[in-house]
Amino acid sequence: MEIPFLEAWRRRHGERVAPGGPPDPAALASMLAECELLRARVQGYGVELDDTPDSLAAIDQLPPRWRDDPEELPWFGNDAGLYLGTVVVRTVPGASWRLTAGGRPVVRLDSGRELDVVAAGLEWAAGGSPELSQVYAEAAEA
Repeated sequence: MEIPFLEAWRRRHGERVAPGGPPDPAALASMLAECELLRARVQGYGVELDDTPDSLAAIDQLPPRWRDDPEELPWFGNDAGLYLGTVVVRTVPGASWRLTAGGRPVVRLDSGRELDVVAAGLEWAAGGSPELSQVYAEAAEA
């Protein structure tokens, strides 16, 4: 499967994969965990993104200044969703990343349910609800 952003990331990080082949799960997880904009913004508030559910709760408590910049808001929301997915994949047994046919990253839970973490992150960034920690709690229960 050729996914432009994944191919560019692979080139930057020296990944070698046969053209059209499935992405390496570890490389995909590493790429999706970068969340550079989110990490840069929360660092200024003293929030450490340590891939734990507690860090999601800390992000939920930040003042939503990203809403003041309509150009940054979708990027921030996208990163928040990818970080949410990273925490789910790293802490919920059986959870894993999957790319849809269109190349959209989703988290597949052990139950078979798929969680559109990017949509959840965008919804949270725009309106504050549902909170990232709440989405995590629901995924952990599934």
